Amino acid sequence: MAEGFPLWDDREESKQRPISSSEPPPLIVAAEVAHHPERRAYLGWLLGILFLLLLGLILPYWIEQIQYAITRGRQRAQAEAALEMLDQLPEPQNRFAAVAKAVAPSVVGVETERIVVAAAPRDEWGFLFGRPIPFRAEGEGSGVIMDKEGYIITNYHVIGQADQVRVKLADGRTISNVRIIGVDPLSDLAVLKIDESNIIPARWGDSDALEVGDSVLAIGNPFRLAHTVTAGIISAKGRRGIIREIRYEDFLQTDAAINPGNSGGPLVNMKGEVVGINTAILGERYQGIGFAIPSRIAKDVYDRLKATGRVERGWLGVEMQPLDETLAGRLGLPNTEGALIARVFPGSPAQRAGLEPGDVVVQWNDEKIRDPSDLSLAIARTSIGQTAVVKILREGKPIKLRVQVGQRPTDLRF
Repeated sequence: MAEGFPLWDDREESKQRPISSSEPPPLIVAAEVAHHPERRAYLGWLLGILFLLLLGLILPYWIEQIQYAITRGRQRAQAEAALEMLDQLPEPQNRFAAVAKAVAPSVVGVETERIVVAAAPRDEWGFLFGRPIPFRAEGEGSGVIMDKEGYIITNYHVIGQADQVRVKLADGRTISNVRIIGVDPLSDLAVLKIDESNIIPARWGDSDALEVGDSVLAIGNPFRLAHTVTAGIISAKGRRGIIREIRYEDFLQTDAAINPGNSGGPLVNMKGEVVGINTAILGERYQGIGFAIPSRIAKDVYDRLKATGRVERGWLGVEMQPLDETLAGRLGLPNTEGALIARVFPGSPAQRAGLEPGDVVVQWNDEKIRDPSDLSLAIARTSIGQTAVVKILREGKPIKLRVQVGQRPTDLRF
C-alpha cells in the first residue's frame, strides 16, 4: 500500500454498508430480547401479578373446602366411635355425650324466606301510597338427614309456603339449592332433598319400644343456637288433641327442653336412634312439656313422600266423636272405649259397608279402638282398596262388617 493512504478494515466496511432496497429487512430474533433486561423485568412483573390474582381467587375456595373436609372427617370419626361405644355400654348412664356426638352431624338448620303482603300498611311508605307493601318474612327450624342421598325430614310448619329454603349443615356448609320433595300437612311433616356428598345420615329407631321414663335427647337449633342438645325423659305416650291442624296425632310427650327453632329436629333414644320429630310445645315458651311425632308415624310418612312426593291415605267417610259416660250409658255400653259414628257420608266406603250413625267402632282388623284418634290412624295405615274387618256395637250388640277402604280426598280437612 502507498504511504499516506488510510487503512480500511473490510469487516467494518461490511457492517456500515447501507442495505439496498432489494434486500429483505433484518429479522428480530428471540435472542435479541436478552439484550433488553428492562423488557424481561416487565414480563416477570406481569406474570407475577397474574399469578397472585389467580391465587387470590382460587385459594379461599380451596381453604374453605379443606376446612369442610376436616370438620366432616372429625365428625365422622366421632360418630363412628360413639356408635361403637354405645353398642358396648350395658347401661344408659353417661351416654348423653356419646349420643349427642353420634347424632349431631345429621342435624341441620332450616332457614326459610317468604314474600308476604300485609293486610294493612306496616310503615309510613305504606300509608303514604295508600296500599300495603310486600315484605320478606323469615323463618327457622331444624331437620335431620335420614339418607346418604341427601333426604331430610322436618316439620311442614317449618317450611310452610316458603319461597326459598336454605339448609345449614353441621360442618358449616350452607346449601341454597334445596328441593321440597313433598309435604303432608295432616301429619305436619315434610321431606327436603339436597344434592351434597359427604353427609352423615341418622338412624331410625322404634318409638313403640319406648316406655314412660326412658331417657331421650332433643337436638335442634332453638333461637338460631345451632346444635343445642337438651336431655329429658319420655313423660307420656299417645298424646292427642294437642294441635287442631294436625289430623293424625299420637305424640310422644317429653320434658326435654324444646323451644322455637327446635321444630323438625330429632328426638333420640340412648342408642343414638331417631324415635321422634320434635314438633310442638305447650304454650309459647318451654314449660317442661314438649311433643314429638313418633318414628312409627314419621318414618311411614317419610318413606311415602320420598317415594312419590305425596301421602295417599285410606278413607272411611265418617265423622266421629269420643264417648263420655253420659253417651256410653245412653247407648247401653259398658265403658267409654270406642269411636262413635256421628255422620256417614253418602257414597262413602262406610255407607257401602252398612255403617250407620250411632254405631260405635271398637275394633279395626286386629287393632283395638279406644277413641276416634285410634280409628283415624288405623284407617290411614290401611292400604287403599284393602278390605278391613270392623267390629262395631249397635244398640249394645256386637256386629262385624267388612269395609273396602277408599282413597282420602285431597281437599278433605277433617
